[in-house]
Amino acid sequence: MSSRRFVFLDPDGMSAGGWLYVVVEARTGVCYQQQYGGTACRQGQVEGFLVPLSGPDALDALRGLFERHFRGAGTWNHQWPEDERGRLREAVESLAYWASDGTSEEPHALRLDESRIREADEAWVPVITPDGPGVLVWFNSD
Repeated sequence: MSSRRFVFLDPDGMSAGGWLYVVVEARTGVCYQQQYGGTACRQGQVEGFLVPLSGPDALDALRGLFERHFRGAGTWNHQWPEDERGRLREAVESLAYWASDGTSEEPHALRLDESRIREADEAWVPVITPDGPGVLVWFNSD
């Protein structure tokens, strides 16, 4: 029997669409699965822990970039010229990630993980958190 557990985020696609999470990569035995890439309908999986985020303006910016600018068709292996990369970087950096040492909490900005920029796609963006690398996920538009 496997000790790994799998959690599919929004398995039936019926959520209200306002959610935004980062999965921080860690050996937890829990793998989060996500459909991403707009109409390309890619399937992603990352092991770690889920951190809910709040950022309606950032979510609007991300959706605008991927759903309108890229027309919801996905961006797997996109070359990311500086203007598009800058828009993505700005949306990611506007999100607050609350880190805690067990006694106090403090907000930190997420950072776009530019070393993994080729993995960036709608509803699946590699980021750096205060707790290590992760993947920013939200409701996929397809």
